[in-house]
Amino acid sequence: MARFTAWASAVFAGVVAATLLAAPAYAQTYSAPLRTAVAALPVASEVRTGYSRDLFPHWIDADGDRCNTRYEVLIAEAVTAPSVGANCSLSGGRWYSYYDELYWTNPSDLDIDHLVPLAEAWDSGARNWTTAQRRSFANDLGDSRSLVAVTDNVNQIKGDQDPATWLPPSSNARCRYITEWVAVKLRWRLSVDTAERNTLTLWANNCPNVTVTVTYAL
Repeated sequence: MARFTAWASAVFAGVVAATLLAAPAYAQTYSAPLRTAVAALPVASEVRTGYSRDLFPHWIDADGDRCNTRYEVLIAEAVTAPSVGANCSLSGGRWYSYYDELYWTNPSDLDIDHLVPLAEAWDSGARNWTTAQRRSFANDLGDSRSLVAVTDNVNQIKGDQDPATWLPPSSNARCRYITEWVAVKLRWRLSVDTAERNTLTLWANNCPNVTVTVTYAL
């Protein structure tokens, strides 16, 4: 009996060890109400040292269909599907820019906004990533909140600002924007600074406490 007990204990220990080794280091998804999600964001000072847009290669043609990331977003977000011609030229489409609630029919009137700007991502942790990870962030088609087609001059005014200093001009867009900002930061495990955290908290307390669900990219 003692021999059997020792054998069983060894087997149990082996199973536990194998289970621990097989388990992921962290959950692959995150889901929580908006206010809880904001509170879950890590707070850290931002560091701009060494930043260059060239450190985030974009736009790439990941699937080799001659439509780079910019055009993939335009095709995906069109409210009226465009015709796709040679070298991914688009015609006949219609797009809605939710930042300012305007519609456009000419793709050149739209920018593809990195909802969390490249410089902001660098400041918030991407400076520690590999080039491949920064390329993935800059061309993230895995979550529709990461990249958004918006009126070009609105995007240019936004620049690399975070919600503490810039929000969409349409008041109807702001709760959506805040929620999507939080989702992208969580997806890419990026931090927030104190002013940003305070602004997100203020808005989250006044916006619908919707569930934020993300699949981690890192």
